[in-house]
Amino acid sequence: MNTGSDLVVAVRSGLAKLADPVQAPRMRQYMKSELPFRGVPAPGRRRFGRTVFAEHPLPDEASWRSVVLELWPNARFREERYLAIDLTGVLAYRRWQSPALLPLYEELIVTGAWWDFVDEIAIHRIGPILRSAPDAIGPLMRDWVSDEDRWKRRAAVICQIGAGSDIDVELLTYCVEANATDPDFFLRKGIGWALRQHARRDPEWVGRFVDTHPGLSPLSVREALKHVGRPAHGPR
Repeated sequence: MNTGSDLVVAVRSGLAKLADPVQAPRMRQYMKSELPFRGVPAPGRRRFGRTVFAEHPLPDEASWRSVVLELWPNARFREERYLAIDLTGVLAYRRWQSPALLPLYEELIVTGAWWDFVDEIAIHRIGPILRSAPDAIGPLMRDWVSDEDRWKRRAAVICQIGAGSDIDVELLTYCVEANATDPDFFLRKGIGWALRQHARRDPEWVGRFVDTHPGLSPLSVREALKHVGRPAHGPR
């Protein structure tokens, strides 16, 4: 039987084989990363992940968690952390996605502390759990959106991107209003992104929201109104 340690070894050795020493420093510079890169681009990393995860199936949730928590804090290269996140999204382990995982995802968000990690976790991990268990996760997002940690706040703001008709508009409103005047770039960008995505479904609602929230930053407004059919400098 494969064990978590087998998978960790396979991930690290596989990344070493795929390493591109020319791309690695460029990727690190672009991402402003303290961790070095192996230089494996996202498409190749994802293909490798699908292969290595299939070759090393994990027997239970405890093993699955142990791999994530080995690859994440002990990562020697940033791609190891990307693969830890990829592992949390493997379809075969979807049954373990529940509110009980929020402490794990919170740890990854707080310690990852950058948009490439946070956005994937917020939208593709926390978002689906929120939709499956709104009574459990909704109040938690309301707590996160006022947290001292800006990445938890961004996660709460953007976690409903992709929700479509299942979006909780009341929660979206609460999260955006809680951070509408925050000067942080990543929060302002996240607010605009969340509103822009909702505008694909309900542009009139987003237009009214912008009109009635003059404290929104110009950046948030520009992003929000991209699909509304009127200029960002129009009546507010």
